Amino acid sequence: MILTTTETVPGRAIESALGLVKGNTVRAAHAGDDMQAWFKNLVGGELEEYTALLAGAREQALDRLVAEARARGADAVVGLHFSSCEIAEGAAEFLVYGTAVKLLPQKPV
Repeated sequence: MILTTTETVPGRAIESALGLVKGNTVRAAHAGDDMQAWFKNLVGGELEEYTALLAGAREQALDRLVAEARARGADAVVGLHFSSCEIAEGAAEFLVYGTAVKLLPQKPV
């Protein structure tokens, strides 16, 4: 599956747009990880526990988007956007969305 933040796939022509596809997940940190991050916040620096949590959330949201695009018969998703927000104390949603497209076959060179 080709994923791109651009509106086109370089070197390929779009045959048809199949519509909006999205993937999301809501995650909260484990209490132990949350405490470690809180202590690290006192001295500054990267909060690795949250970095890992958000990386996992991003990958799960992308996996869900790709599954929806494949179910529609897409070859690619263009105009990919990521969004995240806090939805409750200690819980955040990670959302990815774009337009599923069918590409014209590549011409032999």
